[in-house]
Amino acid sequence: MSSHITALQGATTTALQRQNKRIASIDILRGLVMLLMLVDHVRERLYYHHPISDPMTLDETSVALFFTRIATHFCAPVFVFLTGLSAWLYAHPAQGAPRSASAYLLKRGLFIIGIEVTLINFSWFGAYDALYLQVMWAIGLSMIVLSLMVKAPYWLIGTSGLAIVLGHNALEPVQFSTGESGYFLWTILHDRGYLYASEAFKVKASYPALPWMGVIMLGYFVGPLYQHTVTSASRQKNLILIGVSCLLLLALLRGLNLYGETLPWQVGDSFIESARSFLNYTKYPPSLNFLLFTLGIATLVLAGLDTVNNRVSQFIESFGSAPLFFYIVHLYILLIGYKVLFAIYGATQGSYWGLDSLWQVWAIALVLALALYFPTVRFARFKRTSGIPWLKYF
Repeated sequence: MSSHITALQGATTTALQRQNKRIASIDILRGLVMLLMLVDHVRERLYYHHPISDPMTLDETSVALFFTRIATHFCAPVFVFLTGLSAWLYAHPAQGAPRSASAYLLKRGLFIIGIEVTLINFSWFGAYDALYLQVMWAIGLSMIVLSLMVKAPYWLIGTSGLAIVLGHNALEPVQFSTGESGYFLWTILHDRGYLYASEAFKVKASYPALPWMGVIMLGYFVGPLYQHTVTSASRQKNLILIGVSCLLLLALLRGLNLYGETLPWQVGDSFIESARSFLNYTKYPPSLNFLLFTLGIATLVLAGLDTVNNRVSQFIESFGSAPLFFYIVHLYILLIGYKVLFAIYGATQGSYWGLDSLWQVWAIALVLALALYFPTVRFARFKRTSGIPWLKYF
């Protein structure tokens, strides 16, 4: 009898571990891109005297800086994709009946937009004479659109997301001049630009939202891979198939300069120069090739993380458990830190205070990650146990 009980307990434990790992893999990947985002923001704050264009100007960008930027390209697409996936998990809890994610997505989308135009915008400049609608704005808008789309048939969500991601590059010829009918909406959806500009104040849509709406729909569409009836092996197989398909399509489209990127690649004088040209994608708005590259690799990584559980993964997972808290806090640390350094040392790199070497960017990002680990863990624990409803949005 005791052996049967032990076997039953073991089976239950295994099932719970499988479920926890499945959820953990999402937080691990989210935490990983949050740490890469930290590197990018340290670069933007303390290495800004080496500006980066979009796509990058290869003659003006060192190899190390180029690949640092490429690594951080994964942040926005992975985060938006996982937001859609998390929305599906919210609507289909492992225990309990399915529920609508519409109201949750709508309220959280509005909350994120509110945070973007207040706390986050101020954290970049320490002033409020301009409003830049950036990644959180695009995520918030995408969540609002998804809140409407979740009421549509499941196949329509996937088809719409795929059509947007595959087809938005074909909309490049569509342009509107300032003052034309359609300019305001098109600037929000596809062409970054100023929505309002005066001597006293300006508003710029820096993250065109249409492609991100497609990405969040695709994230929601792959959600069923994480239902409790799907085995880890089956899920990994399908994620690998998705990732490999994305990269094969990228190889075809980019290799032959057929479609999906406005800047064609060219063979350089060395392998590194050819690779840089091949990987030099447009982010604003994200080109099809940009999304195939980042999401293709991300789904392969997600497959690999499905059964991972060790101290390193647990450390990284912690940053994915309270991403908005980590996002806001690190931006203000960088803002205050920069102002203190500038007040003490003045301008050391042209009109900026700046670091001398790129390795220092990575080193400071590592120090900040270690410093923010315990506050993030404590906040995530408080969020789970406090019962305060609005904290779940962090």
